[in-house]
Amino acid sequence: MVQKVSFPSGTVNYHLHSSFGELYALCDMQQAVILTDEHIAALYPHLLKDLRVITIPAGEDSKSITTIARLTKELLEIGATRDTLLIGMGGGVVTDITGFLAAVFMRGIRCGFVPTTLLAMADAAVGGKNGVNNGMYKNMIGTIRQPEFILYDIQLLQTLPQEEWSNGFAEVIKYGCIFDAGLFDELAQHDLAWYMQNNDALNKVIERCVAWKNRTVAEDEHEKGIRKLLNFGHTAGHAIEKLYALPHGKAVAIGMMIACHISEQQTGLDAATTQQLEAALQRYHLPVHMAIDTAKVMALLQTDKKRKDDSINYILLQDKGKAVIHPLRLPVIEKALASL
Repeated sequence: MVQKVSFPSGTVNYHLHSSFGELYALCDMQQAVILTDEHIAALYPHLLKDLRVITIPAGEDSKSITTIARLTKELLEIGATRDTLLIGMGGGVVTDITGFLAAVFMRGIRCGFVPTTLLAMADAAVGGKNGVNNGMYKNMIGTIRQPEFILYDIQLLQTLPQEEWSNGFAEVIKYGCIFDAGLFDELAQHDLAWYMQNNDALNKVIERCVAWKNRTVAEDEHEKGIRKLLNFGHTAGHAIEKLYALPHGKAVAIGMMIACHISEQQTGLDAATTQQLEAALQRYHLPVHMAIDTAKVMALLQTDKKRKDDSINYILLQDKGKAVIHPLRLPVIEKALASL
């Protein structure tokens, strides 16, 4: 099942309900280099044998300019050229790095993604954002550039630890919050174990998230307007993720709860919706609260890319499935965080 989606910067082929083996029909694998992390390389040696593979350490710490410099050297050492196809096989860290490296190596080579986590399949690999961190500052260096293809092999999730399933569902729940009340209600009727055992339902949920993101990005690829809605839960979430070394999904879950509490004060969100979100997050084994150092979180928020003067374009909810961009002054955010 192939879906072609056009963006201002190019067309992406989404190979849904696919398998890793279909890469050989899609690509000239003699021209390809697989970029993956050490965990994936250890899990799937039978898939990667006889291919050119370069690896990075697993985890967020690999998202750095130092890693990009090292990988550039490794690509040159194995004979990569402007005709090389770089394929990122892994989670969001791998796809972020792959997209950025492909954008800058020899001023741009082709790339594609084979996401191996639910978070990457539903969100991180989609949309063309690529980048690395600069110390505590997340995704501060990057590009917006679409891959040629994304190949979905649901069987790759079989080796995913339960914690990573939970991380992925944080982003899935996000789409229900900001765009799709029906999806939110469906998620609330089930739980993590149910989706882990029902591939058909999981595939449909992933497709639904991908469709929402593609629709949003096609309209606003460079995040001047509606694409900002995808940052729901990420403003405070990114700061918490970096300060407390939390997995991305857990940090976003806490960020979504913070955004809902602020929404009750700023946009009139019904407290019952906040309670529904809290219950849904708990069904997918995600945190809903943690003690934070407000001053440290605010210090990071002041470097946020969405900041303008003394305000940040915060993504809030008016209702389930309806998000809005709402400028908030920094003192308002600080007061809200301190009261949580």
